[in-house]
Amino acid sequence: MMLGGPDLVKASTKKTPQPSPAYHSAIQKAQGARLPQGLVGTPERLSTLRGACLVRDQHRCVISRKFDFSEAVKRFETDGDGARDDDNCLLEDDATLPDALEVAHILPHSLTKADPGSELNSTREAALAILNMFDMGISYLIEGAEIDRPRNALTLTHLLHQAFRDFRVFFVPVVDSQPHTYRIDSFLPRQLMRDPPLPVTRTLYLAKNRTVDPPSARLLAVHCAIAHILHLSAAGEYIDRILLDAEEHGIQADGSTEVGRLVCLGLHGWVDGVGVRP
Repeated sequence: MMLGGPDLVKASTKKTPQPSPAYHSAIQKAQGARLPQGLVGTPERLSTLRGACLVRDQHRCVISRKFDFSEAVKRFETDGDGARDDDNCLLEDDATLPDALEVAHILPHSLTKADPGSELNSTREAALAILNMFDMGISYLIEGAEIDRPRNALTLTHLLHQAFRDFRVFFVPVVDSQPHTYRIDSFLPRQLMRDPPLPVTRTLYLAKNRTVDPPSARLLAVHCAIAHILHLSAAGEYIDRILLDAEEHGIQADGSTEVGRLVCLGLHGWVDGVGVRP
């Protein structure tokens, strides 16, 4: 099997690091002036992004609607039983328990992360070119520091972040509905996606006065297209199997490990080093 096209994007998906959210001036920083290339993916940038997304998404997972656990603790410690959510509703009346929330990039952060002192390598450049095949000009929305803008991020629980990162949860726009309304579905077995049961229709939160950009419909559409291509071609499972085998068993001396694929992925920073095992 050739490793190309959407496979490159799939292989580049690493979980977004989760530094503590920086609320102070988070919105201004995330939406403000041009961001230096050197700051792409730094803890400060990701912390700012996480803070802006939590504010925009009202401290809730955009799919499950669960409230952020850390924020709930702060509010209960401050207001006791009177703790309220961003809509001024009592948190103790919430239908679901709070959960630890994470910021998830819609298109993977590692696509534009160059090695220190170098430009984007040829494989990542190819992946960006492939994204432009889905939507001409889409790569400009995630080039350099642009990838850390709120339009390329969602607030999700850990489990949903993992499924979304792996292109197994996707967003489909709902026609003839209010803006930013999506039918959220999954390629995972229904038995595993019951919190909430998928598919589910959600209207994404919008920041007051649009101080933070909503998730980009164009980026979500490209993510959805990649998810369907990987599912139909089984390329996603193929890549998952290679990486899982390497993680569990290392490089086998009998030659059974697909070393060529691992070397290709490893050279471009998509997998950690693995040792040779007899």
